[in-house]
Amino acid sequence: MAVPQARLSHRLLAGLDVALRVPCVFIIDGIFNSSYDPSGSGWAGAGGRVLLRILGVLAACVVLLLSQKALFKFYTLFLAAVVGAAGVLINYHATAQRDVVYGAYHKTALGFRLLPRSGPTLWLGVAAVQMALGVGYIFLLRLQSSLAALVVAALLAPLWGLVVELPGDGRQLLALGCGALLALQLAGCLALRLPWLYYSGRYVYLLLRHMYRIYGLQLLLEDTWKRVRLPHVLRLFWLSRLAAQALILLYVVQAARREDAAPPAAQGAVLSGEVLWEVLSNLVISGCDSTLTVLGMSAVISSLAHYLGLCILLFIGSTEEEDKRLGFVAPVLFFILALQTGLSSLDPDERLVRLSRNMCLLLTAVLHFIHGMTEPVLMSLSASHTPSLRRHLPVLLVSLALFLLPVVLSYFLWNQYALNTWLFAVTAFCVELCLKVVVSVTVYVLFMADGVSSVLWEGLDDYVYGVRSAGSVLEFLFGVVMFANGAYTMVFESGSKIRACMMCLHAYFNIYLQARNGWRTFVHRRSAAQKINSLPEARGRALRELGDVCAICYQEFSGAARVTPCRHYFHAPCLRKWLYIQDSCPMCHQRVYVEEPEAPPRPFSDRDAAPAAAAALGRPRPPGPPAPPPPGEEPGGGGAEEPQEEIGDNDSIEYDEEEWGARSGGGGAPQEEQYLDEQEESD
Repeated sequence: MAVPQARLSHRLLAGLDVALRVPCVFIIDGIFNSSYDPSGSGWAGAGGRVLLRILGVLAACVVLLLSQKALFKFYTLFLAAVVGAAGVLINYHATAQRDVVYGAYHKTALGFRLLPRSGPTLWLGVAAVQMALGVGYIFLLRLQSSLAALVVAALLAPLWGLVVELPGDGRQLLALGCGALLALQLAGCLALRLPWLYYSGRYVYLLLRHMYRIYGLQLLLEDTWKRVRLPHVLRLFWLSRLAAQALILLYVVQAARREDAAPPAAQGAVLSGEVLWEVLSNLVISGCDSTLTVLGMSAVISSLAHYLGLCILLFIGSTEEEDKRLGFVAPVLFFILALQTGLSSLDPDERLVRLSRNMCLLLTAVLHFIHGMTEPVLMSLSASHTPSLRRHLPVLLVSLALFLLPVVLSYFLWNQYALNTWLFAVTAFCVELCLKVVVSVTVYVLFMADGVSSVLWEGLDDYVYGVRSAGSVLEFLFGVVMFANGAYTMVFESGSKIRACMMCLHAYFNIYLQARNGWRTFVHRRSAAQKINSLPEARGRALRELGDVCAICYQEFSGAARVTPCRHYFHAPCLRKWLYIQDSCPMCHQRVYVEEPEAPPRPFSDRDAAPAAAAALGRPRPPGPPAPPPPGEEPGGGGAEEPQEEIGDNDSIEYDEEEWGARSGGGGAPQEEQYLDEQEESD
């Protein structure tokens, strides 16, 4: 019982931690998206605004990167300040605008009546609200009894001025005095906690610096990424922003329909399809209008792709851990496409079109990745000759879907759009995916036919290699065509540095490496075939007298066998597959193919070093043997040589507490940690 409760509390704390970091992202996004006219004010005003923006972004980033405990304490202080400010504002409006509150207290913008009608009841309600705010303020700051009484008196004193009907100036003066007293008390509480804020920030900085020195920047960023839960923060930011904009748009649409001379029945009807499409289009357009919103959309796509990959793995029965990377590959591709096309800086209408095109490219990339997930399962089923149809059917259905979806997508796009570079790229990706599926299914059929046959199919390896080689050549040609299409797009349509970098990566990974690996495979097969042809062949009577099986496939010799120099017999296809990996006999590990030895060159001795050096410098050859060493010294050097220390690779860096304490300014535990422990004990 305790374990589920602990797990639930941990999840609640994790969710609260993510939710409290989201406002920081809203602040950063609002600062970057806010526009101002620097020409309207002087250089001093423009510099001040820029400085305020920088300070706001830095403060939001610091709060975003705080630890969970420090984040909760920061929001406790912030919420206490908000509660105190709310109490002061209520007192000000209740005293300075008494007539307005008394006359229109029962009306709101929506036309509901929320407050009581009588004056005394109204003030009693306000007093109850102030008491609730005071209790919350005292609880958040953990004030003592004397300070708690002072806070309650400061919040309720202006209302007593209303009860005794003080003059207007007296009421305002009393409200201002109580508000100033509450502000001074809050400032004192914050001043007492300033050392904690300073030492906590410094302690985190020292820890991050120490981690950077030991593990490097990459592990530091990975640790910060996991500790802050940045994908969850960005996902919640994007969804909450989209929900708020959806509510605003629906309210605007309803207000516009109320202003029109529409009948009441039409006003209460559900939104039409055209209006709903406009709302969704505006939401999608506003959902990628900045870099942070693009990151948030990438986080949402990451979650969708992750669960899609898990469903496909569960459907096809795969347990490979590396196949779960779809949740990482899809958002990275989407973000790269967004940066490459400048998605957030486009006009709204053009942004929607570009986003739809990027999503089509992303869909084809996801289908390619899914094919990479299903192909190993398909090959394993065909190689293991599993007879169960239930194991084969899901993988074949996914392969069929991977073949039909690109065809349907290409047909739809060719009917809707004219030919351009983007449509050409999508079509090329779709055709390439269809060819990959055809190659995989063909190899699957070949292996299944070999499993059904009772006789060894010696030409199976050649057929499989031919099919896969044809597919690799076509993929290479598609890679070259896509590189040419990207070069044309960069030169004549929209060139950017990110596109140029992506083209370089495409040229290296999809063209150069693929061509090099294909050529190496061809050379290995050709050399293996030459080695096999050079070995003697045994047939008929020799095989019958042998009465043995091939040591690689454990099947009898039906037609012929190849004999190694160590007198071991193997099938030619089996030995060829073995020679792809290593040039040794599977039985005794001797060399199978020995080349003709060449005449070895004369070894270069130490005696030849001095004449060669003298001849190179144009000096005469020194006659006779070298001079003997002076007495008292060993030959070969001056005195006894000190043993040289071996330099090895030090991959592991140990953590030295004394060195860490000395670097952080103290002999033992850092002063910041000591202060934080004292503050926790006092709290």
